[in-house]
Amino acid sequence: MTNEKKLEMLADAMGVEAAELSEGMELKDIVKWDSLASINFIVLLDDEFDKEVSAGELKRCKTVEDLLELME
Repeated sequence: MTNEKKLEMLADAMGVEAAELSEGMELKDIVKWDSLASINFIVLLDDEFDKEVSAGELKRCKTVEDLLELME
């Protein structure tokens, strides 16, 4: 799966347009990155990638690229 497709999926989980995200963006700078977006991302990983992520792993993510790496 391409990073572009992953960005689209991530944007959907956050409730933003994919064009608003880039790999180098810091999560703290994304207004929509909140607890609900975190939960949506965890569900996305489980449903689409059959992966589970711990709260600690998610907390270590600082950039969009970090989230994309969890989607591999």
